[in-house]
Amino acid sequence: MHRLTRRRFLASQVDLAIGAAGVTLLKNAESVYSYEANQKLNIALVGVSGRGSWFVQAIPQIQENVAALCDANERRAKPAFEQFPNVPKFRDFRQMFDKIGKSLDAVVVAVPDHNHAVISNTAIGLGKHVYCEKPLTHDVWEAKILRQNAAKYRVATQMGNQGTATHAFRRGVELIQSRALGEIRQVYVWKDSGGSGERPAPEGSQPVPDYLDWDVWLGPAAFRSFHEGWLNWHGWREFATGNLGNWASHSANMAFMGLDIVKLWDPQVNQGQRIRVVAQVQDKAVRAFPRWEIVRWEIPARGGWPPLTVEWFNGAGAPGRREHVESLMGKKLDWGDAGRQKWDDHAGCLICGEKQLLHATGHNSTFTLLPSGRSSDEEGPPQTLPRAGSHEREWTAACKGGPLPMSHFGYSGPLTEFLMLGNVATLFPEVELEFDPIATRIVNHSEADAALKRVYRQGWELVS
Repeated sequence: MHRLTRRRFLASQVDLAIGAAGVTLLKNAESVYSYEANQKLNIALVGVSGRGSWFVQAIPQIQENVAALCDANERRAKPAFEQFPNVPKFRDFRQMFDKIGKSLDAVVVAVPDHNHAVISNTAIGLGKHVYCEKPLTHDVWEAKILRQNAAKYRVATQMGNQGTATHAFRRGVELIQSRALGEIRQVYVWKDSGGSGERPAPEGSQPVPDYLDWDVWLGPAAFRSFHEGWLNWHGWREFATGNLGNWASHSANMAFMGLDIVKLWDPQVNQGQRIRVVAQVQDKAVRAFPRWEIVRWEIPARGGWPPLTVEWFNGAGAPGRREHVESLMGKKLDWGDAGRQKWDDHAGCLICGEKQLLHATGHNSTFTLLPSGRSSDEEGPPQTLPRAGSHEREWTAACKGGPLPMSHFGYSGPLTEFLMLGNVATLFPEVELEFDPIATRIVNHSEADAALKRVYRQGWELVS
């Protein structure tokens, strides 16, 4: 197979670090197409159960080649492993790269959040194109490293916030950027469920099951004896990112892109401006996530936009927040108790323009203009953004020399830094933190600044 080499990609790819809405085109795409568009990419799937099972089906459906399967938990991976009996299989991604790395073009990463960065960064350093599920990383600092290394190695990247590919998402961005909604100074983003509150860690140890590589599953996290309670990883800060990672990666996306918040990560635009963030919580939770949380970011003017407040509320108990948003919308949110009673609004956002409000659902893949109730195609400016149709196809086209995906790491990295900054704020409730996005520092609180980066287990450090 005539593979796309990193040298060939380097010859014509543009800088991936920051692009307006992530749609910069290649300067010389024709030369890159020496890799024929109809030739299949060899793609390794790292994480093939849970969310990873989506890609076990999706990659063959878009006519690309599943070249390797890797999962630390063989019991959970069994259905995928059986589906591809002749494909090489691994528990450890490092062994996969050592043994067959030269034959791989690209990698899909769909494992627990705490391992996203170390696997993606390893692949990037080897010149492999990377698709990483949301949230891009577990921590603020990790997102910076991935976006910088994606630019350095000139690989095609995409974070898996799939709503970005929909027509409605791109139409919403067009409406915002054309000023069709008017001046925008306030955005609300929410999830109904909240966290567990603080809880005790699993105690004692159990024998490591023969189907699990515990060392690889832990990855960069601090070593501890195996206990099956840790495998329910979504509730633990050390492994997960809460609803800010799980849902706001979707629900805050349209506002972050449309309102050019990403420009604050561009040193040519940001001349010393800082983002201020403060959190309220029901109960401070260090090991887990608060039962409810409210996080407010104060965002300075950028690129012609006025200062902006983004407020996230998570958990039905967040005092007064649901009621406030419903009063602005003029209707109740469907949290299983209103409207169709189908939980249509369990997550979402409200972008408050002086002319119109835009209410988008959880994945930002549908929206309604208020108070008119009209949808995306009934009014507004001409189309300016491309329509991809598929988040995965957009990425594989970029692997072959096409346009940058709209959620490439130069964009999704800052989005992730912004959201993970909210998780840091919930560790220091009622304290206003000042974040410098260029330096990746909290400048007024040393303990919070240290929390931007995790402590890595020896041998699992992230190489910058």
